Amino acid sequence: MFLAQRHERILAALAGGGQSVVQLAEALGVSESTIRRDLDILAKGGRLERLYGGAMLTQGSRANITDSGSVEDPFTSDTRGDLELRRKMAAEAAQLVSDGDVVVLDIGSTTQLVARELRGRPVTIITSNLAVLDEVRDDDVVEVVLLGGVLRRNQQSLVGPLAEQVIGQLSADMMFLSCTGVRNGHVLDNMAVEAPIKQALIAASQRIVLLASELKFPGSGALRLCSLDEVDVLITTAGTPHDELAHRRETGRKVIVA
Repeated sequence: MFLAQRHERILAALAGGGQSVVQLAEALGVSESTIRRDLDILAKGGRLERLYGGAMLTQGSRANITDSGSVEDPFTSDTRGDLELRRKMAAEAAQLVSDGDVVVLDIGSTTQLVARELRGRPVTIITSNLAVLDEVRDDDVVEVVLLGGVLRRNQQSLVGPLAEQVIGQLSADMMFLSCTGVRNGHVLDNMAVEAPIKQALIAASQRIVLLASELKFPGSGALRLCSLDEVDVLITTAGTPHDELAHRRETGRKVIVA
């Protein structure tokens, strides 16, 4: 686990209240000495307050982790220039789902639109994306499994060790995966606090469908979610570099250009 990723997971775990070194070590699967070093680094940076045997967030860090304050809906706003690209990908994604499927809809912007396409379908949706929940909360046909965790308001998502523990008991037919970039054969993300959730959901799913418009090649991000070879289906848009699509097809993997 990357140092920055571990630090974000520590902060996410502390968002619900103070925790001991022992609790944090168990939640992250590292030694207590590693946690103590991490807490010292984060305390020096003013992101948490050290307590006897543990730590708690400072008020400023709590706001950063939970994204408190005014909320703008970044996923459905018509001001986003890629809205039409995401709508086209969502329509293609929904066609891959069969009635009765158990489907993971990832944290991200396009998956909300996929949920909209699945309304009225007899499927089960697993998600930690509150924008997805908003789309299907009143649908009597769709079954919804909402993962618990720490609320990130501006990102409309639930994150943290609690969500990861629940995912370990789940199994899904298909995951629709979002990312911030695709580069050098890897699917990337730039949010350390979200990456463990995405990775756990990948492991719990039989098929991975990557939703990555032309804007994600190369996009951004330094955290590897998975290799591109692990993706069963790539749904993208017409502006994606031809060599990227050609390589995928040559290796026998499915590409859908929305």
